[in-house]
Amino acid sequence: MSIQKSRKTAVMYGAGNIGRGFIGQIFHDSGYEVIFIDINRDVVTSLNNRNSYTQLIIDADTVERREINAVRAVDGNNREAVARVIADCGIMAVSVGAAVLQHIAPVIADGLSIRKQPLNILVCENLVHAPAILREYICTHLSEASKPDRIGFVGATIGRMVPVMPPQQRSNDPTLIAVERFCTLPLDADAIVQPMPELKNTILCSPFAFEEGKKLYIHNMGHALTAYLGFLKNYTFIWQAVEDNDIRGKAHDAMMAVAEALARKYNEDRIGLAGYVYDLLTRFGNKGLGDSIARVGGDPLRKLAPGDRLMGAIDLCREQSTDYSPILSAVAAALSFDVPDDPSSKQLRKRLNKEGAAAFLRDYCDLSEKDLLLTDPP
Repeated sequence: MSIQKSRKTAVMYGAGNIGRGFIGQIFHDSGYEVIFIDINRDVVTSLNNRNSYTQLIIDADTVERREINAVRAVDGNNREAVARVIADCGIMAVSVGAAVLQHIAPVIADGLSIRKQPLNILVCENLVHAPAILREYICTHLSEASKPDRIGFVGATIGRMVPVMPPQQRSNDPTLIAVERFCTLPLDADAIVQPMPELKNTILCSPFAFEEGKKLYIHNMGHALTAYLGFLKNYTFIWQAVEDNDIRGKAHDAMMAVAEALARKYNEDRIGLAGYVYDLLTRFGNKGLGDSIARVGGDPLRKLAPGDRLMGAIDLCREQSTDYSPILSAVAAALSFDVPDDPSSKQLRKRLNKEGAAAFLRDYCDLSEKDLLLTDPP
């Protein structure tokens, strides 16, 4: 099967959960032929054979099956081919994982060095300052003459939940993806260069730091808290944890503490933020997604790091003098997170066995002695 090459192409660097489950759909719905770049040969081959993939939109007890068509893929190992599609596309996004950004930067630079038109790159990573980090990586591979003055490195907050597909379903169809119905993408309005194409389901936001705070310190923090407290009660799925009244209450209190801190810092509407918290807790309870405690709580060392969802939320609350004690319960619970298939979980166990919990919380998480008194296991 083949498709006629569209006059408008969008490049999605990364054909993973967010690429296929969120940004690829936005580009498709905005009238673009979507060109995925990935090194997973099964995914690349399937996308090129079908020129489409299936998306399952799960909302409570209903499942909507949708075909995302007019797509193709380029092998990320084919540096010349990747550079060509970047040089010619109308819009681009990156979602590969924070650790991979430095590895794809030289390839992106190849495309930008031969590009003649301005380009906006949507940086869709759960990493603070990800656009600036990617820009720095790319600039080291560009000559002074081709520095990306006309390239917008545009922050994007990824609020859509896209769980990992079970192995059996992945083996039957490596491109099948399940998502929730929520599909709104906030973008950093101040980072955009003109002309910027019109994209469906996007919102231009300024100051973008407020949107980043909502996503990382309310959504991601609340999700992680629910996972870690759920792990202590031997739950398997996030929906089970959020149906536990004790866990739901602690998640609500922690998320509302951050909401109050954000309202103070940015002079934002408290009622709107309270609605955001309520909506998230409802979405966490979506049974059909089958989102697991192990996935949401995975990589605990990163999630406990300074500036990330837990400690960053605590710092924000400290700054704005709001009560962050509910978040400390998540920090304490995270220390018990032990999933054999998670390398970060193993590293956490080793550090705790060597240093002890109190020293780890002081040295790694930068908690005070007063905070340590409040981190007894829930």
